[in-house]
Amino acid sequence: MEISVINQSEEKQWSRFRKDFSIIAKRTEEILKLEKEYSASVIFVNPEEIHEINKAYRGINRPTDVISFALMDSEDDYEMMEDDNELGDIFINVEAIRNQAKEYGHSLRREVCFLFTHGLLHLLGYDHMKEDEEKEMFALQDVILDEIVPKKVRA
Repeated sequence: MEISVINQSEEKQWSRFRKDFSIIAKRTEEILKLEKEYSASVIFVNPEEIHEINKAYRGINRPTDVISFALMDSEDDYEMMEDDNELGDIFINVEAIRNQAKEYGHSLRREVCFLFTHGLLHLLGYDHMKEDEEKEMFALQDVILDEIVPKKVRA
């Protein structure tokens, strides 16, 4: 899976996770037994940008940590070419990475990789609107991520 990283925040540090994203994408392909070669984009944004995106597209007037736009979900509105395997875009709020890493007591790397994995699963059609869907998606996140970036609680 090809992952493009676009950093629209003013902080250069986020591009350093490109290799982790590729490893997570490869593990996701293996676990889900994906047969096509997909691609996706990760866009790092500040809280104001993700707030506007959340308000405009979801009608929710606040920032969020991650938001995904799956091209596969909008086939009615978007005509995809048969051989086009672009999954869509994952927007990640850089402030949320820091805040949630601190709140959950783990590293920035774990949090950014968690948000990427969460967004990637959304692009692949997973959701957590119902309890059974949430259990499946969250368990899958752990299976994909824990071997790559284990949960480490800081002392």
